[in-house]
Amino acid sequence: MLQKKILILFVSLFLFSCDELQNVVGVPGGSGGISDAMIAGGLRQALDFGIDKQVTKLTKKDGFYKNPLVKILLPQELQKVDQALRDIGLSNLADEGLRALNRAAEDAVKEATPIFVNAVKEITFIDAKNILLGPDNSATTYLEGKTNSALYAKFNPVIESSFSKVGADQIWTNIITTYNSIPFVNQVNPDLTDYVTNEALKGVYTMIAIEEKQIRTKISSRTTELLRKVFALQD
Repeated sequence: MLQKKILILFVSLFLFSCDELQNVVGVPGGSGGISDAMIAGGLRQALDFGIDKQVTKLTKKDGFYKNPLVKILLPQELQKVDQALRDIGLSNLADEGLRALNRAAEDAVKEATPIFVNAVKEITFIDAKNILLGPDNSATTYLEGKTNSALYAKFNPVIESSFSKVGADQIWTNIITTYNSIPFVNQVNPDLTDYVTNEALKGVYTMIAIEEKQIRTKISSRTTELLRKVFALQD
C-alpha cells in the first residue's frame, strides 16, 4: 500500500508543477482528483461548445456581414475601387459587392464542422495540459494549427462555387470592369477567392476564441460539471 502511494506521488510530481499539484490534490474524487482523461475531455468539450455556439452563427445569413468582429472588408487593392465607385454615384454597386463576399464566406463555413470535430477528437492529455495552462486563446491556437490547411483546402473551392451561387462572380466582374473603364486608374484583377478564403478562416477562429475566453474567465459560462472541474485548475 505504501509503495502504491509513493508511486502515485511520483507520477503526480512528474506530470504537474507545484501549483498544479496543489490544485489537483485539493479536488475530491480519488487519487489526483481529476484524471488525464477528464482534463482532455474538458478541453474537447470547451472547443465543441465554441464550434457549436459560435461557428454556427457564421453560417447564417449576415453571419459575417453584420458581425463587426468578422465582417469581411475589401482588400487594400480594392479599397480604391470601392471609393472610386462611390465617388461616381455607384454606392449601391459597391455595397452589393461587399455583401457578396460575405455571403460566400457564410456559405463556406458550413463545411468546417466535420474538420473541427476530427481535430478536437485528437487532443491528447499533453496537448490539453499545455492548452489549459496557456493564454486565453490557447485552445483556439491549437485548433488553428491542426485545421488551417485542411479548412483552406475545403473552403477555397466552396467559396469559388459560392461566388457563382450567390452571384458574386458576376457582381465583381461588373465592379472591376466598371472600375477599369474609369480613365487614368491603375487596373486591378484581384484573386478574391483566395482573399475571402483566408478572411473566412480568420472569422472562424475569432469566434471560437470568444467562446474559449468566456469559459476561461467567466465561471457562469462553464455550463457542465466537467468544465467547472477542469477549468478550475487554471483559475
